[in-house]
Amino acid sequence: QVQLVESGGGLVQAGGSLRLSCEGSGSTFSSYTLGWFRQAPGKERELAAAINKIGIRTYYADSVKGRFTISRNNAKNTLYLQMNSLKPEDTAVYYCAAKQAMLLFTPTTGTYDYWGQGTQVIVSS
Repeated sequence: QVQLVESGGGLVQAGGSLRLSCEGSGSTFSSYTLGWFRQAPGKERELAAAINKIGIRTYYADSVKGRFTISRNNAKNTLYLQMNSLKPEDTAVYYCAAKQAMLLFTPTTGTYDYWGQGTQVIVSS
């Protein structure tokens, strides 16, 4: 098992930037595919970005492509999400999540078994 704790959320004006962090503990961090999900009020949770276990393959939802960058530092057991050019529609609770890495990188399929508690991001217009 792995425990995940997010940090870095907050209030920012449109066009601004934030960096989210997710620190993992309790298991071999580098054996997991990691993702950043987000859920806005009244909307379904969506996968915003994901990264494979060694950090060389990434996935981005169309809504964040070109603005968000996911990265990880396995030596520090930490996942990051750099968010630039933020828009009011990026307002959501952001969750990091982990699933056991498979041979192929399939970030949008399968079940993410471990979740953090979430961190709120509010983008004002």
